[in-house]
Amino acid sequence: MVSFTPQTLPPITTEDRAKLRALMDRPDDEIDYSDIPPLTDSFWKSAVRGRFYRPTKRQITARVDADVLEWLKSQGRGYQSRLNAILRREMLASLRVSTRRKGKRGSRKALRSAA
Repeated sequence: MVSFTPQTLPPITTEDRAKLRALMDRPDDEIDYSDIPPLTDSFWKSAVRGRFYRPTKRQITARVDADVLEWLKSQGRGYQSRLNAILRREMLASLRVSTRRKGKRGSRKALRSAA
């Protein structure tokens, strides 16, 4: 198996660039899709949104009331994850309410990044 990290990626050669350019310039009707099954409505019925989504974490400094912090910590390990879950639940609820008020289903970008 070949694996690279951003630090160990080999440089793109002139030959590689030419191959990529040729692929980008190729019209869609010249591409052979015969080995790819068509996607039907039944395929999309079992699709799961955000299945592989993993949000990035950022370290912050936040002031939290002492009793709130004690309550979170009293429940055992993972109090920061619980705090994040509580905040995420509130964020999603707020997004749902604000999109209902606007009479829209919500922007895909906002809902996808919130999932």
